[in-house]
Amino acid sequence: MRARLLHEVLPRHEDVSGPILEVDGIHLSFAGVKAIDGVSFQVRNGEIFAVIGPNGAGKTSIFNSISGVYRPERGSVRFMGTELIGMKPDRIADLGVARTFQNIELFPQMTVLDNLMLGRHQHVRYGTALAMVRVGRASREEARNREIVEGIIEFLEIQPFRKSYVAMLPYGIQKRIELGRALAMEPRLLLLDEPVAGMNLEETEDMARFITDIRRELQIGVILVEHDMRMVMDLADHVLALDFGRPIAMGKPAEIQADKDVVRAYLGEEHRVAGEGDTP
Repeated sequence: MRARLLHEVLPRHEDVSGPILEVDGIHLSFAGVKAIDGVSFQVRNGEIFAVIGPNGAGKTSIFNSISGVYRPERGSVRFMGTELIGMKPDRIADLGVARTFQNIELFPQMTVLDNLMLGRHQHVRYGTALAMVRVGRASREEARNREIVEGIIEFLEIQPFRKSYVAMLPYGIQKRIELGRALAMEPRLLLLDEPVAGMNLEETEDMARFITDIRRELQIGVILVEHDMRMVMDLADHVLALDFGRPIAMGKPAEIQADKDVVRAYLGEEHRVAGEGDTP
């Protein structure tokens, strides 16, 4: 029932030929220090693409470059055929790129419902005067936006908290709310920056279930930055591993787990896939 509700209130995007996001050779530096050093990858509709690496590897810098917060010095970021470099973040959001943040960026003194309604702001097509009187077009759009938000609340199983102030809610619930606000934007590409950081096992499993359902029901691209390797290897179709801003490996999860450079730089031996030359 929950997955069907999400499909009812948000559009399912049909597959397109070729990738929806193309990142090609981007470079970004801060005071001469390379944050991103020649990173390239592609993401398709319905794909979960994970970016992994140690702290400071450049993962969030890639998100900031895609969403318009940072402007790479070189390279290209194309979404649905449109170059994003040089475009403002609000315009990129209008094109269908939504994100969550490593540190929760909600409005704590507003309710869950109000925080999610803010995610509908770029879909509002009426002005201040109509908003004040709330008649005609404004009334109809408000009702439609409320219907969408209520469906997202039910999908994320946060109905008991819909009128609660965010500041009063547990951390794990706040992470769901931030995901809900991103969904309310009706994205074609969803950027999830450490969505299960700080969560316990049950909360992590719930979030993994939501992400899987989002991909299946809406057929959107998802880029996942996450340190929980069990979750990454279970969910991702492809994985890019970074170290000091440089790509060191890219491939399917099993290939990344077996890559010696990735094991040495980040994963550690406990995550390594046994190979032919390993001693039983």
